[in-house]
Amino acid sequence: MLRAAGVGVGDEVIVPAFGNAEVAEAVTLAGALPVFADIDPLTYCLDVTAVEAAITARSAAVVVVHRFGRWADIPRLHALGQRHGLLVLEQGESEAPYDEIAQRRQRAGYLDAKLRGVRTPDGGDGHTYQQYVVRVPGNGRPDRDAFARALRGKGVDCRVPVKTPVHRLPEFRRYVSLPETELAADETLALPVDASLTKREMQRIVSACNALGGLLQAAF
Repeated sequence: MLRAAGVGVGDEVIVPAFGNAEVAEAVTLAGALPVFADIDPLTYCLDVTAVEAAITARSAAVVVVHRFGRWADIPRLHALGQRHGLLVLEQGESEAPYDEIAQRRQRAGYLDAKLRGVRTPDGGDGHTYQQYVVRVPGNGRPDRDAFARALRGKGVDCRVPVKTPVHRLPEFRRYVSLPETELAADETLALPVDASLTKREMQRIVSACNALGGLLQAAF
């Protein structure tokens, strides 16, 4: 899509660093330079203000990635693109069937109501909960990683959604200030919210998290 739009050598494309490297790789393959902008801490998608701050005379496009079942602020991003003459491309996540999304939302609602000691996700409009991503309080990555290990020890299949922001990878290293991206990479943890989970499994997730979350409350 970038090549078809004429984006290439000498151009800059604004992309998120919170996520996998495939978007930045696509920009490089088109011959352009990926420029990283910070994310909104609630949606984990590109922040409109951060995108505008990253625009230069060489900016040609913005690639917006919808994250974890939340949508970026597309109306504002398109308006920004029109003002600056930028192409705005979107990368979404694979859509699950409606009944599966409804069940995920039901399980997410249960976790929202029961979890203590972690910051639950902001539901927002249309959240499909492709992943149920919480913030673990404490001292960043060490506490989050310890929390994750303890949950796995109790049989909860959790995972760190973004282990290393793209701007920290050797092939894309940039010395840019992305505080929300860094914080999200250090604090976030994805808990199970699959439609197949039973009530007993959901109760086990809550019990395991709450037992650990209480120990970390003092770190706020």
